[in-house]
Amino acid sequence: MAWRFAGANRTPEALRRNPYGGLPVLELDDGTCIAESVAICRYFEDLHHQPALMGSTPKTAPSSRCGTAAWSWFCSLISAAICSTPARSSRPASSRCRRWPRWRASEAALAQMRMIDGFIAGRRFIAGERYTIADITAMAALGLGAVVGLTVDSGLANLTHWYGEVSARPSARA
Repeated sequence: MAWRFAGANRTPEALRRNPYGGLPVLELDDGTCIAESVAICRYFEDLHHQPALMGSTPKTAPSSRCGTAAWSWFCSLISAAICSTPARSSRPASSRCRRWPRWRASEAALAQMRMIDGFIAGRRFIAGERYTIADITAMAALGLGAVVGLTVDSGLANLTHWYGEVSARPSARA
């Protein structure tokens, strides 16, 4: 996969869809635009309740809506650390990314990976026994990590097993 930072998401047409300039953006047939992954997933969840990507109960158990939202946030912290690496500083996107010394960003991302590895012991998926938005967030974070040369440490057995299983899903290869 070739990553380019050509600024296509900063054109006037793209900014009409999302004034923030971020991706992804879902444009509906009626012209309504929904920006950002979680908002898009919530939209589809409202239309199609099963499978429940956002959790199915309000309780704070790992696979509940609250637990799933928390796990998705924890996984997004990996992306936040990765996005601050100076590997992005040589690209045009550097003007939009905070830069930390590479070792600090890498350590922050690895610390998040270690935390998640410990908590998911005995679980099939990040937030419990069902595939949720937390798994999608973690896959996106680890995919971004691979782009900048930061991969899952093989010593993180739970995360490595989870990554192998989830990345083998047809939706991960699309």
